[in-house]
Amino acid sequence: MSKTSSLLSSLLFASVDACVLGLLRSLQLSPRVFSNFPSPPLAALWTGELIRALILTLLLPFLTSGPCWVPNSELFQTILVLTLHLPVYLTVVRVLGGAVDEEMWAWHSWERMFQGYLVTLVSWIYWSQYVQPVLLSLFRSVSSIWGWKRRPREESKKPTISSLRRLMGFMRPHSGRFAVILLLVVLSSFCEMAVPKYTGHVTDWLQNQGSPDAFTEAITVIAIMTVAGAILEFIADLMYNITMSHLHIAVQADVFQAVLNQEIAFFDSTPAGELVSRITTDTNTMSEALSEKLNLLMWYTGRVVFLFVFMLMQSLKMSLLTLMGLPIIWFVPKFTAQFYQEISVKVQDSLAKANQVASETFSCIKTVKSFANEDGETERYRRCVEDTYTLNKQEALAYAGSTSANSMTTLAMKVFILYYGGVLVTHGMISSGELVSFVLYELQFALVVDALMHYYPMVKKAVGGSGKIFEYLDRKPQIPPDGTLAPENLEGHVEFKNVTFAYSNGNGDVLKNVSLEMKPGKVTALVGLNRSGKSSCVKLLERFYQPQDGVILLDGQPINCYQDAYLRQKISVVSQDVALFARSVRENIKYGCEEASDEDMYEAARMASVHKDITKMSKGYDTDAGEKGGQISGGQKQRIAIARALIRRPTILVLDNATSDLDSRNEYQVKYFLDLTVDGYSKFGFRRFTRAS
Repeated sequence: MSKTSSLLSSLLFASVDACVLGLLRSLQLSPRVFSNFPSPPLAALWTGELIRALILTLLLPFLTSGPCWVPNSELFQTILVLTLHLPVYLTVVRVLGGAVDEEMWAWHSWERMFQGYLVTLVSWIYWSQYVQPVLLSLFRSVSSIWGWKRRPREESKKPTISSLRRLMGFMRPHSGRFAVILLLVVLSSFCEMAVPKYTGHVTDWLQNQGSPDAFTEAITVIAIMTVAGAILEFIADLMYNITMSHLHIAVQADVFQAVLNQEIAFFDSTPAGELVSRITTDTNTMSEALSEKLNLLMWYTGRVVFLFVFMLMQSLKMSLLTLMGLPIIWFVPKFTAQFYQEISVKVQDSLAKANQVASETFSCIKTVKSFANEDGETERYRRCVEDTYTLNKQEALAYAGSTSANSMTTLAMKVFILYYGGVLVTHGMISSGELVSFVLYELQFALVVDALMHYYPMVKKAVGGSGKIFEYLDRKPQIPPDGTLAPENLEGHVEFKNVTFAYSNGNGDVLKNVSLEMKPGKVTALVGLNRSGKSSCVKLLERFYQPQDGVILLDGQPINCYQDAYLRQKISVVSQDVALFARSVRENIKYGCEEASDEDMYEAARMASVHKDITKMSKGYDTDAGEKGGQISGGQKQRIAIARALIRRPTILVLDNATSDLDSRNEYQVKYFLDLTVDGYSKFGFRRFTRAS
């Protein structure tokens, strides 16, 4: 219903406008009116257009809506543009000394009416899509500088920072380099303008049979400017790519650190494969697009500006005709870029799922093979890849459609330019050389605009794909702020007081109103059935999670009051599911404690009853443990993990069923050394949590 009403209003508006123009044309051409009210053509033009504007304005209350392309709030501005653009243009041309008498007498023709609506449509596109957003952005910037208050409605909305602005934030430390690069782009683009300019001079020389010196001078200038432009472009490309490589490393490092700082619950709910995909694949895709595509986009933007300036110098009218065709050409890439941005997010999500399947399969390859489920995992991965393929087909369809539309619009613009240029040459308004120069500029202009339309969606795609990266960068860890306590001496008195805790998976309380006490210098055993909350107590003690109720005290102070790094130093945990890194045994034992000496490492290994086993390995302590410790036995992994905990000389040692994979002999030796350490070194208090099967 609204579309029908808008269409009827548009027809009514155009019909009334046509009637007004017909009436004004009859009055102007009437000999009686002309003899009674003689007036200069420019004054008659202004008078007629003002009358036209007044009548169309009086028509507004009778319209349910304006022309179909214009919002109701902008109808009056649209009428002003429709009726006054020609008087303003001809007045400016007249002031500049141009001949406008012929055009002023034909202002009320049907051709001018159609041209007026076309100019109004183009003007509205320019205003709504480009000028108005820039003005609003400038107004916000000035408002923030001068401290102007926004409306209450605007204050309630949290400002969202676009991904592109965030990317520019990473470039800000290198603003000096980018200023030099921009200068080189300007100089190089200016040098490239010499070829069409002097080609036009050569054309005039051939037509008029000028002096040979003019021809030689033109060829020399073309050669010098071409070489200079190539050298400047090489330097700018080199500086830009080096700078963007540095930015890629910085972004990837920041994303990795931001993810690493998240709480444990975040890793519980987010698959590891997806995290790896975001840190590597997404950042690589974004950096490659910005390194190559944004570079080209910057070059072509510089060229298109210079090309249009030189086109204005050759012919104002042909330049305005070209300018009128730009919004139609620009609308196509803007629409496809938005589609690209939406598709890119879906593609990257699909790739992340596929990476998760592959990562999970390879990390559990022994389980996969033991159950002979290679075909099942292959089918899972194939389904994920097929989803990605479906999205890629949609992306390819959008690319093919935009390319065809771009080619058709640029070709149409070339045809109009050639036709109109021939008319101007016929009327003697420009020379043949100027037409040749303009056509060469316009051909480059069309190629540059086509390149901008090609690379702009790619940059938009990279920006859209970076959204998830900035989500990780902006995400605040859901943990309490770090405490301030870091006493030199910690006794290790732990108390749980009425602690209630539940995981975020909604499976109910794991701990409910639990109270217990672990005294310093004592070995405390927490025994219970599976899923009774023993490991949850360990995770709460490590501050991996926060209890919903109750408090955990350490030496009489809430555990949240201590510095997080201090707690990690004073509390060491060895769990049943030992995690070793794909590094040497030496690096695994000294993990997080690289300043420890080799003697400290040997002592910790002896206490964990693993020193002899390590020395019998092929490379001793330099032996590679393999992925997740897969190159060594389960018992050796547990003892290496115990040595890794002991080398830190913790005040509180937590063993969460840490000897489950040891035989009775090695388990006895580990317990013997631990008990000996507790008794022999009173300054070190140990707490050991063990679980019963």
